[in-house]
Order: sequence, then C-alpha cells, then structure tokens
Amino acid sequence: MQNTSKHSTAKPTALVVEDDQDQRELVSLLLEECDMAVIQCETAESAEVVLERVGGDLSMIFTDVKLAGHMSGAELAELAKDRFPDLIVIVTSGSEAPHLPAGAMFMQKPWRALDILREPERAVMH
Repeated sequence: MQNTSKHSTAKPTALVVEDDQDQRELVSLLLEECDMAVIQCETAESAEVVLERVGGDLSMIFTDVKLAGHMSGAELAELAKDRFPDLIVIVTSGSEAPHLPAGAMFMQKPWRALDILREPERAVMH
C-alpha cells in the first residue's frame, strides 16, 4: 500500500520574493541550510500564482518591498495574510517600514545572515 501522506516527510517550504537575484539566492541558500525547501520568485505577481497553487503548504514568505512588476511586497504580504492568516510573512526593505498587515514582520536591510537563519525555527514551531 502506498503512503499518500506527504506531511510526515515534507520539508517546510519558504517562498522568497526578491527582484535582486543575488539577494534572492542568498536568502534562499540560508533557508535551504535550515533544511527548508525554497520557491523563488522575482515578482509579487508570480508569487501570487504560487500562493494560489501551494499557499496552504507554505511555512513562510520572505519578500522585499520593491519588486519587479506592479505589485509591491507589502501588497503581497496583505494578500498572503488575508488568504493564509497563520503564514509567517517577513517583509524587508532598505527604507522605512511600509504599512503591513497584522502579524507580518518587518526586517530592515541590511540584515544579517543570522536574522534570516532564525526564521525557519519560528516557521517549524508555528
């Protein structure tokens, strides 16, 4: 008999949304080091498609405020928290914190790698 339950072996999954490829790859690498699966997007619009398809399986979203495309990371955070209130959402920017939905966290740039490495622990315990 085939085991169809993926929850017992599935890694927690993070969605990283950042238009700067170097930043996106760095965050993804840090999260992968914490044994998370990572989905990368350059725009909030592509991240919205990921949310529609696998949003219930995501543990966290890490997004920059300024992204390629028309939607900002703050708007993506609003959309994500609206659809998935328990999802950990971290928004980062080198400028002032934007208005964020309740429960979303702001992380000021430049952040340290250690700041990123702490988040998967919250996502797993969440």
